Amino acid sequence: MKEAKEGGMKEAKDSWTDVIYNRRSGEFLGRTSSSWGLILLFYLVFYGVLAGMFSLTIWVLLQTLDENVPRHQDRIANPGLVIHPHTSEIIFNRSNAADYSQYTQQLHNLLQWYNDSVQGSNDLCLVGEYTEQEHTAIKKVCQFKRSILQQCSGLGDSSFGYADGKPCVLIKMNRVVGLKPQGDPYIHCTAKSDAQLRIQYFPEEARLDKMFFPYYGKKAHVSKSVCPKKTILTIINTTNLSLNSPTTCSRWLLSSCCFLNRIMTQS
Repeated sequence: MKEAKEGGMKEAKDSWTDVIYNRRSGEFLGRTSSSWGLILLFYLVFYGVLAGMFSLTIWVLLQTLDENVPRHQDRIANPGLVIHPHTSEIIFNRSNAADYSQYTQQLHNLLQWYNDSVQGSNDLCLVGEYTEQEHTAIKKVCQFKRSILQQCSGLGDSSFGYADGKPCVLIKMNRVVGLKPQGDPYIHCTAKSDAQLRIQYFPEEARLDKMFFPYYGKKAHVSKSVCPKKTILTIINTTNLSLNSPTTCSRWLLSSCCFLNRIMTQS
């Protein structure tokens, strides 16, 4: 009885180990080496074909794309405007430089790319004319020198007017590949309340000169500057030094606008 029991246990152990590796038939997990080889070869070919088909479709898709021009631009036909400093409210005490230092630092960081020494490497373009370069591989970039912003350049007045309660606010237009605005595009800002404001624009009349258009994409339109298309404006309160006025700015002829919730200065 004892010998029979031991024999049954040995057979059970042998049958369990045979599932992993059968020494009699040379099978591993129920398959011979030749069977495993055929299966591995099948999956190698199968997934190789899938990878090849996927790579082919991606290659065909890339041949239809232009590396300089987005395929779909229907949602950005009219460029938006961005306000600098980046904030919905500009509130500061003009007597305390720490109150407005965050705003002036943002302007300095952005305008450093437009220093005259940096822009000198860019090209002089014809004012009032489109700079069309359809058949040129490397597009030239027109100069936009910081000095033409005058009081809002930060060169003569490092506080950008904040120390005098006359803060400069930069309005930057987003770039859209191929955009050629019709007419004479400009930016216009108005107060949303009855506050008496005098708004001074730099460059003059907030005109966006046509020589900065069209834009051909960052790979073709190589420049040392961030964006050659922008306008600086100064908002000046002529009646008192405490200004709490929502202001809206629109880019006419392209129906884009931005909204600055409030500018408040205190003496």
